[in-house]
Amino acid sequence: MKFDLDDRLRSQLAGKLAQFPRTPLGHFPTPLEPMDRLSEALGGPRFWVKRDDCTGLSSGGNKTRKLEFLMADAQQQGADTIITQGATQSNHARQTAAAAAKLNLECHILLEDRTGSNDPSYNLNGNVLLDRLHGASVSRRPGGADMQAEMETLASKLRAQGKSPYVVPGGGSNAIGALGYVECARELTEQAANIGLEIDALVHATGSSGTQAGLVAGMSALKVDFNVLGIGVRAPKEKQEGMVYDLAVKTADRLGTEPVARDRVIANCDYVGPGYGLPTDGMVSAIKLLAQTEGLLFDPVYSGKALDGLIDLTRKGHFEGLRNVVFLHTGGSAGLFGYPDAFDLPD
Repeated sequence: MKFDLDDRLRSQLAGKLAQFPRTPLGHFPTPLEPMDRLSEALGGPRFWVKRDDCTGLSSGGNKTRKLEFLMADAQQQGADTIITQGATQSNHARQTAAAAAKLNLECHILLEDRTGSNDPSYNLNGNVLLDRLHGASVSRRPGGADMQAEMETLASKLRAQGKSPYVVPGGGSNAIGALGYVECARELTEQAANIGLEIDALVHATGSSGTQAGLVAGMSALKVDFNVLGIGVRAPKEKQEGMVYDLAVKTADRLGTEPVARDRVIANCDYVGPGYGLPTDGMVSAIKLLAQTEGLLFDPVYSGKALDGLIDLTRKGHFEGLRNVVFLHTGGSAGLFGYPDAFDLPD
């Protein structure tokens, strides 16, 4: 990426974002750090990590950026209760519960069983334990449930009780939440410009689509020329790219920036394995490698599978000729405690 980038574009984007209400919840800017031991181990480009695991709210993670905009919208609408949903070990649910606690809002978490696991560690530890610690009510739904309908049903019941609920979509992934990653695009390019770093590619986990959609919309507005590559953790490639593109278009429209080109949305969904939230050998190896070379912890559902993709693609020459590749760390290490047997560690 050429960082004679016009500061005017960043300033314009900041101005557009300032039109929307935002409630401070996180620590920003998050660090941008080199991962030189990983670079040495893989023999590829120089790898960097954008530390969105350091956002601060309930051990950090990418959802905090989205929740700053979503919670502000909830407050503006006079909400006193937050409802959201996710998979059992949802990082989004944990950060939403924490945000609600910080803002003195009641919180209800609906967890969908997407893995069929009966492991008490998976069902009661990790993010689930933290959901409850933050004071949220937690209820479960079977795999394949219409989670949006389930949230709306609960919202109707709460309204009948005199509550004013605000429904946050899974992952915080709508055109309001995605604004958080438009801001991240602005923040990252500013950090890189300040240290003279020319980014050739940005890689991250993509699931509910809000993170990638916001990044794509933001990078489009900034007219940067590097690829944003999402490593899918759930849906097939065509579906994943379709979700991201649709939300990126809605986000750009909400901001009033130029339309997003379809070819800016790229997802590689070859590393999902047997299914969402189910461990893979590549994920396990990737998490061990980063823990033992960079001292960094990643999560087994999102960032771990994205790292598997980054590492495998590097070994296959995908990044050949590139100098600097940034990996966006979306947080979620609390989820490791839901998968204690996946890593087969020595006593």
